[in-house]
Amino acid sequence: MLELVGALRSYAWGSRTALAQLRGRPVPSVHPEAELWFGAHPADPAHVRIGEHDLSLLDLIATDPARELGGAADHFDDKLPFLLKVLAADEPLSLQAHPSAEQARAGFERENRSKVPLESPMRNYRDSNHKPELVVALERFEALAGFRTPERTVALLRALDVDGLAFYADLLAAQPDSDGLRTLFTSWITLPQNVLSVLLPSVLDGCVRYLSRKGPHEFGAEARTALELAEAYPGDAGVLAALLLNRLTLQPGQALFLAAGNLHAYLHGLCVEVMANSDNVLRGGLTPKHVDVPELLRVLDFEPIELPVVLAEPSGDGSVRYRTPAPEFALRRFDLTAGSGQVPLTSAGPGIVLCTSGSVRLLRAGEQLELARGGAAWISAADSDIRAQTVDGDAQLFCACVASVPASELSGSTR
Repeated sequence: MLELVGALRSYAWGSRTALAQLRGRPVPSVHPEAELWFGAHPADPAHVRIGEHDLSLLDLIATDPARELGGAADHFDDKLPFLLKVLAADEPLSLQAHPSAEQARAGFERENRSKVPLESPMRNYRDSNHKPELVVALERFEALAGFRTPERTVALLRALDVDGLAFYADLLAAQPDSDGLRTLFTSWITLPQNVLSVLLPSVLDGCVRYLSRKGPHEFGAEARTALELAEAYPGDAGVLAALLLNRLTLQPGQALFLAAGNLHAYLHGLCVEVMANSDNVLRGGLTPKHVDVPELLRVLDFEPIELPVVLAEPSGDGSVRYRTPAPEFALRRFDLTAGSGQVPLTSAGPGIVLCTSGSVRLLRAGEQLELARGGAAWISAADSDIRAQTVDGDAQLFCACVASVPASELSGSTR
């Protein structure tokens, strides 16, 4: 087990306080801090500390994949198949979706043939992998995720009582299925600017009127979100598209899983995020970055979904787990109480342990590694019988590991 130092990513939507506080640094930070990457992604790998030296996790794994990954080396081409992050959003992220594995391979090969540079801002596919992802709220976390049922969206559009929306509400009411959602989304995201410049302000006025009415507001969160998005991204068709999505509020410990093709936008809050090791993003708006609407339409899944909240399940070893169908990763959470003694981190390697509150001590065969809040450790497949105990007071740990490799293979390569 080795101390793992995350790679800090700065984006305009990031927070000047959340990640700095997590890492025990002064606030506010000089620049918005958006993501802390703990993984072996080539774009920004984390580093392990070996004595007084640092080595990228990418290079550590490359030197001996069988030792570091065990059986996962054979299953995932000698690569760590997941990326663990802490994400801090003070402003909304872009409206986006991720491709399936087949779509990612085809898109990556297509852009390679077209000689689009990997670092080009016009590039959609930076690798050939899909990107299912799971977020777990560390504090109240706001998001848009997946298309709402057409019946509920029709009710929302009619509740806003905007003349310009009546046609679209009737359109969806006449075809309340995924095809109807596709038609409506495509219509809105491709509106000519002269039409959008009339419709969008009228919708925002409708949101203001709706919120000013007396009585309960069934769609209050949706109306407020539209106004907030329009303030951040004036004149953006993505504000209209956001009206079609489920509006979620996750409380600490609650999670959200997004499979390929699910349109989403994270709005505000702090979370732990684990995903397949990919950086493929198709954007549809709410961003100054590259937007490719035809390619987004190619990958989107318009099947409506209920609120896709994932509840933690007790796993029998003192942790709770977040069950997903993704083969690349599994995530567990340990809530440790002061004085509770040593807790075994079963099936921890190959994987990453992240401390999100308090401080903990990891112990293995006479060795120990102390992690403060915001600290992390790399656990190789060769590491076994690792235990954790609190240092002072309660603490919380997240353990990310590979999901699909049989336990009998994790401790050694099948080569």
